[in-house]
Amino acid sequence: MIEKKLDRAITDFIWNVVEIHSQLEDIHTCWAGLLGITEPQWLILMAITELDDGRGVAGIDIANKLRVHPAFVTNQTKSLEKGGFLSRRPAPDDARFVLMSLTEKATTEIEKLSKRKLALNSTIFNELDEKTLAELNAALATIGRNARLAARLLAIDVS
Repeated sequence: MIEKKLDRAITDFIWNVVEIHSQLEDIHTCWAGLLGITEPQWLILMAITELDDGRGVAGIDIANKLRVHPAFVTNQTKSLEKGGFLSRRPAPDDARFVLMSLTEKATTEIEKLSKRKLALNSTIFNELDEKTLAELNAALATIGRNARLAARLLAIDVS
């Protein structure tokens, strides 16, 4: 009986994650639309915002953060550069790597959205305090690590 309850809880969890992912994708699409870019481009800007410590961010780091192929990041960041949202320059220590930073235009546009983003986050996380969110993030990080391992094991199994 415990196995059946655990299986139900896991199934419910997976469907909740699917629902949350879908809603967040819709939200990101709306934010992107306000800037006239695509949802993946919005996520790239958000990844750069998160990762940039003032020196720029390598495409491989953005790809790893977003779990996408580096060539996709290269393609999309060239488009974002043409739109004036980011600058690309060779890394000073290795010209094979391109470092990307948000432009003033991107920073200004994202800042204009910040109050709306705060209000939206307040709605999404309304009944959760900082401690609960920290515990949830720790649990999700564990599930993420375990899911990556499971995916590798499955790939070995089917090959």
